[in-house]
Amino acid sequence: MALRCIGDVVLGNPNNLNLLISRQVGEGPQVESALNAIFRIVLRASLVQEFLAADYVFKCFCEKNPEGQTLLASTVPTTLSLAPVESANLPFGSLLLQALVSFESNGDSETCCRAASVLSLILKDNLHCKEKVLKIEIDALAPSLGPTKEPLLHQIVKYSALISSKISKENQSPSLPKDSAVYLLPLLLRLLVTWLADCPSAVACLLGPPTHLTYFLELVSNENIGVYAQGLTAVVLGECVIYNKTNENGKDQFAIADAISQKVGLTSYFLRFDELAKRFRSLPSASYLHSKPLKRTSTASMIEEPQEEIESEANTLRGESENGNPVILEIFDEEFVSLVRKLETGIREGVMDIFSHTKSKVAVLPAELEQKNGEADGDYVKRLREFVERQCNEMQDLLARNATLAEELVRAGGSATLPDSSNKQSTGRERVQSESLRQDFQEATRRIEALKAQNSKLEADAANFKSLALKLESDLKSLSDAYNSLEQANVQLEAEVKSLRNPDLERIIEEAREEAQKETEGELNDLLVCLGQEQSKVERLSARLAELGEDVDKLLEGIGDDAALQDEDEDDE
Repeated sequence: MALRCIGDVVLGNPNNLNLLISRQVGEGPQVESALNAIFRIVLRASLVQEFLAADYVFKCFCEKNPEGQTLLASTVPTTLSLAPVESANLPFGSLLLQALVSFESNGDSETCCRAASVLSLILKDNLHCKEKVLKIEIDALAPSLGPTKEPLLHQIVKYSALISSKISKENQSPSLPKDSAVYLLPLLLRLLVTWLADCPSAVACLLGPPTHLTYFLELVSNENIGVYAQGLTAVVLGECVIYNKTNENGKDQFAIADAISQKVGLTSYFLRFDELAKRFRSLPSASYLHSKPLKRTSTASMIEEPQEEIESEANTLRGESENGNPVILEIFDEEFVSLVRKLETGIREGVMDIFSHTKSKVAVLPAELEQKNGEADGDYVKRLREFVERQCNEMQDLLARNATLAEELVRAGGSATLPDSSNKQSTGRERVQSESLRQDFQEATRRIEALKAQNSKLEADAANFKSLALKLESDLKSLSDAYNSLEQANVQLEAEVKSLRNPDLERIIEEAREEAQKETEGELNDLLVCLGQEQSKVERLSARLAELGEDVDKLLEGIGDDAALQDEDEDDE
């Protein structure tokens, strides 16, 4: 009662909230914050009522208190090792993570699920906290056996798989499961439902490994886990549809909806919501007894109530055990039921909308139908053809979905009026598939005919090219012969030219020789005239010198020799 009183005191009271945050408890080295101490009670309480009372304190603390939620989320480290760590004096966030991974480190599923309950309160209606916790990664104990780090969200999915497997094994025996097995899986699933709500990044992270989708599709059909777990699993799958913003093939909302339709069936899938709503109304609480029933917005709700109530004795006993469990009553409080009701309405409308429209809604003429600048006509026609083929494929998918809905509607609501409908040789889906195959066959036949025509045209072109090649070869041979003839004629002409040039050359040489001789004779005559003039001058000079009494011979002695020596020196140089 004391813990519940603390919760009531801090609910909606900022002053008391601040006091609770700042309060320290304990003595000496054991002093710690009051929130840490209350969280340890959540983890270690031997009585379920004590665990629920401590959990109620966190519920009141986080209710309409985004600052407090952010404060608690800020203490959570981004990474954590699975190796055991001393928990004394750890901050709240580290203590929370240690409790969450206790399932992996020592197999303590109870502690893990109780910590998941507190984490769901921290994440409730707080997108910032969801994004913050989404970045947390857990180190593996044996990195050689797998990835070194794994997101915390993936760890939660793995823990839920281990718990569901344990519950299934226990339910194979006649005895009912233990009380803790009734609420462990719903606690983890409530965390996933709260985390995925209005958080597309969490949905993308959840759908990262392909095995996760397969696991949830199998879990929603597992009767051993109970109505509450099945219903919450259906909500998780629905959130993967309505909050799915990825365009990756095989993981988008269309692929998830198709997987639900193929693996579970829309009738069985929506039946999980109806069963969950019925269980809500049967909970021993006034808030549930007087709550408005969940609205049914799909063809699956046309199933008659007596068909829903056909259960085995073991399932009936399990339902009584679930409804009387105090943890179940605490999980499915009025606020969480309201969230589930809101999500159910959105999921029904979202799934039906997907099955009523093509994957790419074309409301106006797409821009890709316009011819681009500089685009060749052939490329434009090819692009238009690819666009039309995509539209045809999406129309076939839409027809297949509609046929599935019609088929399930007939089996669910019209089996009484059409008793022999199950004996028909073909269903709506088979007819659609047959029509699709027929169209594919016609398309293949048309393409074969086009290929045959193209082949005939290619053969005709090949024959034309062959005849043209023969003609060109003949023309080339004729040109070669003509070239050889021209070459021979050229040789003959060169010989004639050479023979004609020889007499002229001799005549020209002779004329040049005569001309040179004439020029030489003229120059020689000029030299002789000059020499005669010089000789006369010498004679007159000699006579004058003689008159003057000079010995001319003596004067001329050696003059000729000096000139001869100078000429010899010049010749040596």
